[in-house]
Amino acid sequence: MITLFRTLCATCVSGLAAAVVLSTTAVGQTGPTEAPTGFDNRTNGFLSQANFDSARATFEEHEAISDGLGPVYNADSCAGCHSNPVTGAISQITELRAGHFNGTSFVDQVGGSLINDRALDASIQERVLGSSEVRTFRTSLNTLGDGFVEAIADSTLVSLANSQPSSMRGLVIRVPVAEAAANVVAVGRFGWKDQHASLTSFSADAYLNEMGITSTLQPTENTSNGNSVARFDTVAEPEDTDGDVQIFADFMRATKAPPRDGAAAATSDAIRGSQLFDSIGCNVCHVRTIVTAPRNTQILGGARTVNQALASKIIHPFSDFLMHNVGTGDGIVQNGGPNTRLRMRTPPLWGVRTRNRLMHDGESLTRNDAILRHAGEATSVINSYRALSTTQKNQLVAFLNSL
Repeated sequence: MITLFRTLCATCVSGLAAAVVLSTTAVGQTGPTEAPTGFDNRTNGFLSQANFDSARATFEEHEAISDGLGPVYNADSCAGCHSNPVTGAISQITELRAGHFNGTSFVDQVGGSLINDRALDASIQERVLGSSEVRTFRTSLNTLGDGFVEAIADSTLVSLANSQPSSMRGLVIRVPVAEAAANVVAVGRFGWKDQHASLTSFSADAYLNEMGITSTLQPTENTSNGNSVARFDTVAEPEDTDGDVQIFADFMRATKAPPRDGAAAATSDAIRGSQLFDSIGCNVCHVRTIVTAPRNTQILGGARTVNQALASKIIHPFSDFLMHNVGTGDGIVQNGGPNTRLRMRTPPLWGVRTRNRLMHDGESLTRNDAILRHAGEATSVINSYRALSTTQKNQLVAFLNSL
């Protein structure tokens, strides 16, 4: 009965994806086309190749103290955390977050939940305080193909949530769009907590919190466990005077989506594993297919319109980009409010074959381990997985290893 229910759910979600594809085709327009994929450092067409290469060089650039690096920070370049197997992809790098749960709500550690690993001076090294019993690592996320993700209409993500069984329904949160007019919000889709809706907002946040470099969108320097770092900050705010935040965002918008391993995907084991993935209900949350909004659609509260290179593109992220409680929540609250404390964004599985440390904290080292960590909303799906034979489990893993 459980397997049958999950099969029906999978069919429902697959049907929704097909409906989304059809809904984007209007009179006088061609239908949606597959988004370009590849680990090849080539543009998806959002930028010319020359401009893409220039933006990639900025993404890879190592910041210096004279650029505003620090005083507290985690890395000195974007590519330092996003580079496997090409610039913009994932890495094994983690960040550290901490705070306190008072029995009712989460409270950031003084100075913020992000605990920077590096400092320009030993006297301002941040640490987890004894009062912060909520502690977690967060692995670096893939950014390849994120231009397509940004171009998904809010209504599409809401429809995905509404199509899911009530016991597994993803949470849609609306978060501020930093580059838009005041009070403009959009559906969050970036970060482990869906804390950003736009790549510009995400870039400004990462520039400040990961590298310590302020911008017009994030003009206030961080502290060290709540203490001022002003005497070590020699560059006037905002420190991003070259428009790097926008260059980072445009680089990500211009990246291709992660490709499948065609040879691995064509094996009989991977083909059968793909069928099992659907039949036990994994694709209720790890949605196979989504279509981006049509050309010139306004997104992000009107802050952007969908560029032709990103419009009406069929993508296969294996994610609904919504927040779920699958028993692995990290206890941290960011833009989503108290209800997100134990929820995490469904991690996209495209490109997961390049990742050897799994789940939000990187603590699971095999596909099987990662699957078995699921609980909560995913309990019935995981029970179905447990009921599979060893051969079937290996087939499902073979499918994941082709993504």
